[in-house]
Amino acid sequence: MAFPESRPRRLRRTPAIRDLVAETLLDPGDLILPIFVEEGLSGRRPITAMPGVDRLGLDELAAEAEVAKVLGLGGLLLFGVPSSKDLKGSGAYDDRGIVQQAIGEIKRAVPETVVIADVCLCEYTSHGHCGVLHGDEVDNDATLPLIARTAKSLASAGADIVAPSDMMDGRVAAIRAELDKAGLQQTPIASYAVKYASAFYGPFRDAADSTPAFGDRRGYQMDPRNADEALREARADLDEGADLLIVKPALPYLDILHRVKTETSAPTMAYHVSGEYSMLKAAAHAGFLDERAAVLESLTSLRRGGADAIITYSAKDAAAWLRTL
Repeated sequence: MAFPESRPRRLRRTPAIRDLVAETLLDPGDLILPIFVEEGLSGRRPITAMPGVDRLGLDELAAEAEVAKVLGLGGLLLFGVPSSKDLKGSGAYDDRGIVQQAIGEIKRAVPETVVIADVCLCEYTSHGHCGVLHGDEVDNDATLPLIARTAKSLASAGADIVAPSDMMDGRVAAIRAELDKAGLQQTPIASYAVKYASAFYGPFRDAADSTPAFGDRRGYQMDPRNADEALREARADLDEGADLLIVKPALPYLDILHRVKTETSAPTMAYHVSGEYSMLKAAAHAGFLDERAAVLESLTSLRRGGADAIITYSAKDAAAWLRTL
C-alpha cells in the first residue's frame, strides 16, 4: 500500500513500539573483551593510543574477570606481552608463558568465564612477524608446528577456545591434529579466517608491542581489495576443522561479514579492532559525536551484518550502557 494507507512512522512513534518491532538486538552476552596481559607488570599500564584500555598484570585479572561476569560479557580474548622475545617466538608455546598463567588466574577466579586465547607468534618474535623467517620472508610450513604447539599449550592451560590469527595456510588443520592427538578434541577453534592487511591495526601494535621490525604483513594477511577470496579462506578453514570464523576488521568490511555469514552459515565473529575503537574515542573527546550513541550504533550494525559475537575494546562500556537502556 502507498501513503496515506501505509505509514511506516506508526511503528517508530514510541520507544516501546520501536523495541517491539526491532529486527536486531545487541546484548552484553554478544560482546567479547580483549585483554593485554603484560609479563612482570603489577597493576595496570594505560595504553596511550587506546584511551580507556590498559595492559594488565596477573594480579589484575581476577578483578577484570569479575567485572566481565557482572556485566554479562560473552567472554575474554587474551593477548600476551612477554618480557623477552626470540626469533622463533618460544614464549608463545611456553607452558609457563604469560597467557598460560593468565588463563589459570582467570579460571581460578571465575571458572565459568569463556576464555579465548589468541594463537600467534607476533607478540613473541624479536622481528615482530607472525612466524619464523626464511631470509626476509615468513616461512609458512616451518611456522605451522609452532602455531599448533602454541594452541595445544594454551588449550592445556585451560583456554576454552583457541583463535589462530597468524594467517598461515594450513594452520587450522595443523592445530586440529595437534589438539586431537593431545586428547583435546573438545577444544573449539575460532579461526581468524578473514583477516585483512589493514591500516586499522595501528594502536594494537603499540598495545601488544608487535610492530614488525621490517616490512609489513601483506604477504600473509589479505588484500583489502578482495572479497571473493574471503569466502575461499572461510570455506578452507571450515574444511580443515574450524568451528567459528572471525572477520577482522569489522566496520570497513561489513559486506565481507555479511557474505561470510550468509554463505557459510557458520558461527561468525566480527573483530571491532583497535583503530576503530580509537577513532570513536578521539572523535568523542573532540566533541564531534556522542560516544555512547556512536559505539552502540556501530556494534548494532555488526550484529545486523551477521556477527553472532563481537570482539570489541568497548565491551565493558557498551555492556554498562545496554544495562541502562
